[in-house]
Formats: sequence, C-alpha cells, structure tokens
Amino acid sequence: MGKISTESGIKVLDRAVAIMLTVAEAPMSLGELCESTGLPRATTHRLATALEVHHILTRTSEGKWAIGEVLGSLGGNRQTKLIDVATPIMATLMNSTKESVQLYQLAGTERVCIAAQEPAMGLQNTVPAGTRLPLTAGSAARVFLAFSNPHLRDAILEQGAKFTLADLEQVHAQGWAASISEREVGLASISAPIFNSEGAFLAVLSMSGPAERFRGSERWADDLVAAAQKLSNQL
Repeated sequence: MGKISTESGIKVLDRAVAIMLTVAEAPMSLGELCESTGLPRATTHRLATALEVHHILTRTSEGKWAIGEVLGSLGGNRQTKLIDVATPIMATLMNSTKESVQLYQLAGTERVCIAAQEPAMGLQNTVPAGTRLPLTAGSAARVFLAFSNPHLRDAILEQGAKFTLADLEQVHAQGWAASISEREVGLASISAPIFNSEGAFLAVLSMSGPAERFRGSERWADDLVAAAQKLSNQL
C-alpha cells in the first residue's frame, strides 16, 4: 500500500479511490493495476469488480478496467463532447435513412436518451432527450446488456427481459441488434455500440420507426454500424 499517497483512515475507501485514480490515467489489467497501486492481487480484483458492478469502472474490449458510465456521466464535459461529435453523424444518418436517430447512455438500470434527430416529415418515433427507458426490451437494451458488465446483464434477465442470454451473445458477436414490436407494438429499432478512445463501451446509437418500415432491418445495419464506428473513432 506504499503507493497510495493520501489516506483517510478508512482503508477500503482509500484503496477503492486509489484504484479509480489509477484507472483514470489509463485502462489497466489486473496485473498492471496491482503494480501501480501496490495493492494485493486479491484485494485489487475484489474492489475493481465491486466498482464495476456499480458502473464506476468498466471493461475494455481487451478486458482491462477503465472509467465506467457513472464517473463518465458525472463529467459534463465528456457528455457534451459525445453529443457534439455525435450530432453531425446522427444528422447524416437520419437524412440518408429518413428515420429517427437516438443516442443513449446507461443510467443505473435504465437507458437515457441524451440526443435525438427526427425527420421533418413522415411517420416517425419520437424519443425526446432526457427520456428514460427500461433495459428489458428494445434493440438498444440488447446492446447495453451485450456489452455492459455481466452483473447488470444477469440482473435484467432475471427481471423478465424479452430476450435471452443467447440473443445477447449473438448481438455481441455481430456488433448490432434489431427488435420488432419488442418494447412497444408497432415500433421497431436497430442499435449499435459506441466505444471511447480507450476501447471502453460508452453509449448506444439507435435508429427507430414504424415496424413495417423496419422489416428486414438488416438493410440498415451496415449504415448504422458505419456511423457508430465513425463516432467511436472521433471520440
């Protein structure tokens, strides 16, 4: 513990803060985290896993711990940058597909729309910024649970989600999800994950509209995934 420079006298808090501050500098594996903090391997793993459960830390595609959704959402500048970068990409996607486009982030056991682009004309699905939706149904919910930590996934599946673990594994493998009349009858959507510059899962980009226009929605998959990748690359 010699590498923890500030101590409050509450050992578990000091250790958790040391882990958070260390990970904030760069994503780290368990071994790297132990070396940087000077904490025992078992202690580091236990605390980092607990912080991950609360979305304070998350895992990158390489399995390293990185800053999670909770800390990211507390930094208004990060969300502002995400929205600023996403806005022109969302507008281009909306104009090319003539469908509504949304950007979601995780908020505890819900997803919240932080930005939306709506076509000027035609029947559409309107999701105003600030809208909170459950993680039990919909393509965006599938993506959140496919790429977030397994504790959240298992908890939502136990609540009676409208998809299975096998469905989520397929989403993770193909990199996008679609749903027809899953959250609301007559409504369909398709979604893809957004990652930050460190490879950590950050948000979900979605398109939505009337179910009849999304039959065979795979035709939108390439456009949506390309937009999501462009957004990830620019963060």
